[in-house]
Amino acid sequence: MSEIVHPDPVATEPQRGSLRKVGIVAAVIALALVAFGIFTRHRSDSQLATWTTAQSTPIVTVIHPTAEGASDALTLPGNVQAYNSAAIYARTTGYIRKWFVDIGDPVRAGQTLAILDAPEVDQQVAAAQADLQTARANRSLAASTATRWRDLLAKDAVSKQETDEKIGDLAAKSAIANAASANVRRLGALQGFTRLTAPFSGVVTSRSTQVGALVTAGTAASTPLFTIADVNRMRIYVRVPQAYSGQTRQGMHATLTVPEYPGRAFDVTLTRSADAVDPQSGTVLVELQAANTDRALKPGAYAQVKFPVGAGGTGVRLPSSALVIGAKGTQVAVVGSDGKAHLKTITIGRDDGDSVAISAGLTASDRVIDSPPDSLQTGDPVRIAPSTGPARAKR
Repeated sequence: MSEIVHPDPVATEPQRGSLRKVGIVAAVIALALVAFGIFTRHRSDSQLATWTTAQSTPIVTVIHPTAEGASDALTLPGNVQAYNSAAIYARTTGYIRKWFVDIGDPVRAGQTLAILDAPEVDQQVAAAQADLQTARANRSLAASTATRWRDLLAKDAVSKQETDEKIGDLAAKSAIANAASANVRRLGALQGFTRLTAPFSGVVTSRSTQVGALVTAGTAASTPLFTIADVNRMRIYVRVPQAYSGQTRQGMHATLTVPEYPGRAFDVTLTRSADAVDPQSGTVLVELQAANTDRALKPGAYAQVKFPVGAGGTGVRLPSSALVIGAKGTQVAVVGSDGKAHLKTITIGRDDGDSVAISAGLTASDRVIDSPPDSLQTGDPVRIAPSTGPARAKR
């Protein structure tokens, strides 16, 4: 039989101690790994939350309004018109026999422009003159008869009733003669309308007639045969916004420019104002006048008129891109000291297209957000872009 060998207790004790140490080290390592994983996840979650918050906060560009001084000019479109302008129509129906002036020709007051042939009017005049002669003959006969009957009445040869009848017949025949005479004068005046004349001195700006053309009386459905304009002095009509109407006054001078003369400025004087605000446009119509001895200004021309008025140093100017149009009216978004957006309602004094002059609701020290997001509301946090600068508002 083989002999059973038992392990030595003293020899196995060190092995058990080593195993315990390995187990403890493994547990520590496992705990360290778990702690590191928890820390890493927490840090990732924190970074993700920070990134998400940063991404949800819009980055905005801040601009500063520019102050508008009292010397700033108000530039508005204007319409140039002749001091006097008249469209010449035919007052009688006929045919053009001859015309004497064309576009661009200067004319004097009373100068003949064209002559019409009106055969119907000539015949009517001849018939009216014949009627007048008949009426005068009848009146003459009635006058002789009335005179004889008065003499007979004085001798009691006729009755007073018969005499009154003869006198009444004379009055009726006289009235008929007067009516015939008035008709002759009326047709004579109508016949005189066959000669078209200039109502005042000026220049011919339009002609729409030819020899032999039929023209009809009236203006309802006809084109003027000629247009005469007095261009020695011009009128300029401008619509001034209500906010600036109080600064325009009679006698003030302004500067006018037209596209065909770049670099040239015309001095114009404000002569009158409508003193009423148009409810549709919110403007006041004013009239200015300018001398035009060299005929540089043309009737119907488009012009720019610069008035020496401004916001008086109290207004500011912003680019139109900073405006927010909504249910509460026109607003701008400004960045407060707390880093949050605040919407302010403003009053626009003048709109120049790419920029606006603001008369109330904003100061030059406000930090205005340019092109604010549509979803931006009061109280929303914002981040300011690194580069900021003044508003690029063109004048």
